[in-house]
Amino acid sequence: MAKRALPCPCGLGMSYADCCGRLHDGRASAATAEQLMRSRYSAFVVGDAAYLLRTWSSATRPADLHLDDHIRWTGLEILNTTDGSAFHTEGTVEFRAGYQLDGRPGHQQELSRFVRENGAWVYVAAL
Repeated sequence: MAKRALPCPCGLGMSYADCCGRLHDGRASAATAEQLMRSRYSAFVVGDAAYLLRTWSSATRPADLHLDDHIRWTGLEILNTTDGSAFHTEGTVEFRAGYQLDGRPGHQQELSRFVRENGAWVYVAAL
């Protein structure tokens, strides 16, 4: 089955093509900080480092990004959001992302800060 027809890794229940895939390929932009967070998680799942760099604040973006092929991301849970709507210029998203590394389960929990740059939501850093 093509990647685009699979369920979106972000957990919203839509197909990848109709959800985060359209952000990854530039057909749409994130309307909220949470939507950007979900699309960035999905980019880690599908290995789209270019999207991760494009959606990273110019003030904190690394020169390059190498994704670890040994990590398999297994699920995303949004724990809390603050601001980050279409009416805000900044916001935070707290999340827990599950993964498996060398067959062992684990999770990453983070409070991420997002801002708008040139009208688009971007990831700044973990708080």
